[in-house]
Amino acid sequence: MELSELIPSEGIALYVSVFIFCMLIIQLFYYLFYYGYFLRFLKKPVGNRTYFPPASIIICAKNESKNLKNHLPQILAQEYPSNFEVIVVNDASEDDSELVLARFKEKNKHLYYTSIPYDKKFRHGKKLAVTIGVKAANNEHLLFTDADCLPAGKHWLKNMMQGFEGDKEIVLGYGPYRKEKGFINKLQRFDTFYIAMLYLSLALRGRPYMGVGRNLAYKKSLFQKHNGFQKHQHILSGDDDLFIRDAATKKNVGIVALPEAFTYSEPVTSFKEWRRQKSRHLTTAPHYKFSIRLILGLEALSRQLFWTLSLICVFFPTFVYVVLAFIFIKLLVQIIVQNSIAKRLHSKDLIGVGVLFDIILPFIIGLLLIGGKRQAKKNKWT
Repeated sequence: MELSELIPSEGIALYVSVFIFCMLIIQLFYYLFYYGYFLRFLKKPVGNRTYFPPASIIICAKNESKNLKNHLPQILAQEYPSNFEVIVVNDASEDDSELVLARFKEKNKHLYYTSIPYDKKFRHGKKLAVTIGVKAANNEHLLFTDADCLPAGKHWLKNMMQGFEGDKEIVLGYGPYRKEKGFINKLQRFDTFYIAMLYLSLALRGRPYMGVGRNLAYKKSLFQKHNGFQKHQHILSGDDDLFIRDAATKKNVGIVALPEAFTYSEPVTSFKEWRRQKSRHLTTAPHYKFSIRLILGLEALSRQLFWTLSLICVFFPTFVYVVLAFIFIKLLVQIIVQNSIAKRLHSKDLIGVGVLFDIILPFIIGLLLIGGKRQAKKNKWT
């Protein structure tokens, strides 16, 4: 059998093969132009660390007394060559968070906290708490995390502040979820890993569009310059990504992806919890800039169409050889790039199930986007 006999040469078989090939080319473009560029960034040696401005760590907490007890000690114990303060905004908590904070305050002079009183008639999102924290900060350089997040070590603050070197006003970090057993844990962690590849890669290519409030830094003057969240105050979510949408430029964003600069969050334990959390996060996606929606949409659509058509066509003799060749090329590039990035982001165990999630996640996220508006009405604090 000659090679030419394995390749469809006419009719519907030719058109379908060309279409799958086009989807493959689009996917390879993302892996080589965006993710490959991010990988090269991760491989660069880290220079001498010399930039240590006074900093303010801001944490917004709602009914997080347990997490404050477990995580706040390590945040307060950061080893930092300059002055830093920790500001906790206790956002209308109904547990004993205020008592926990008062006890910490007795032994930590650099801890400050304030409480928003609970009022069932006045409902607000996280943006109010963030705004209060920013106004209370005494320093220009602000680092944000959540109460359920644990820094990777005592040099988290030190490493994140290095992203401000030069003319940077925003620093994007990485906030993975803690590794545990189970399929749902891998699903959540792979989704977080893949999103990080996207937003960090695009930021490096001059198209910053989001950050994660679990590990994000920016200057107080930048927040004031853009009037905080005024442009999207009517949207409950988006205290992180929509602010980055408005304030980020090609030149003012720094990236810090060192393992010592990670923050680890508590993972969900069920698909229902993950779906609710994911739906809440997706409520801001329709508010991204059109160019970003196009880039993200094309990536997800090309990936889903490639896998859907390839897995269908592989059962037909007319397509089988050429489609298997396309799948082989896709997987080869995907595994090489993802595996290399995952090593540096301490997520190597995800690559084994990455192929399955690579196929199903665009479909799941598409369904969640359809129901996003209804879900957004149910989530009052994000």
